[in-house]
Amino acid sequence: MKKSIRNLAVVAGGASAAFALAVSPASAVPSTVWTVSPNPASITAANSGNVVLTVNGIAMTCTKSNGAGTGASTTGNPATVGSITSMAFGATGAPCTSVLGPVTAVPVTPWTIVAQDYTAATGVTKGYVGNVDANVSVGACNFRVTGKATSTYTNSTGALAVNSLAGDLTVVSSSGCGSAVPVGAKPTFKGTYLFKTSAGIPTIVGSNP
Repeated sequence: MKKSIRNLAVVAGGASAAFALAVSPASAVPSTVWTVSPNPASITAANSGNVVLTVNGIAMTCTKSNGAGTGASTTGNPATVGSITSMAFGATGAPCTSVLGPVTAVPVTPWTIVAQDYTAATGVTKGYVGNVDANVSVGACNFRVTGKATSTYTNSTGALAVNSLAGDLTVVSSSGCGSAVPVGAKPTFKGTYLFKTSAGIPTIVGSNP
């Protein structure tokens, strides 16, 4: 009886291991080949919902924001699959605002779109917007923000959802802001942009041949 129990345990253990291997997600292997379609792609982007930069609890909100750039297939991980060559925050009649007054943000481009992980079942690429650099003015307060912003891109909708983590971005210079926006502050940046090309929504697909 004891021998039978031991044999059953061995069989059960082997079956469990085989099942675990069978259900392990393919995404456990990082993608190293990134296919952008169309390739190369000339991309335009417009915000969907508000875009918000928050510094020390002060929200700076833009109801209008748009940009343009390019996308191209590439290899590696992380991999730069796109470049944001122009970006605007606010528009005529729709300025960015805060409790401190109107906000002017002047991006220093290019920014990069970096891919790190792809899930085929959802068509979602995880990564970040890199090389972020912008000069921001609120009244007499002027400061510069640099770093990156964690993001995801969804093929079915063309939505680049930016949701930076604490520490992604840093205020590297500040003038006339006092304690409201000190050097070393860690802003967050959140917003969703819809990407389009002349052929429709661009897609990003990661694989590991």
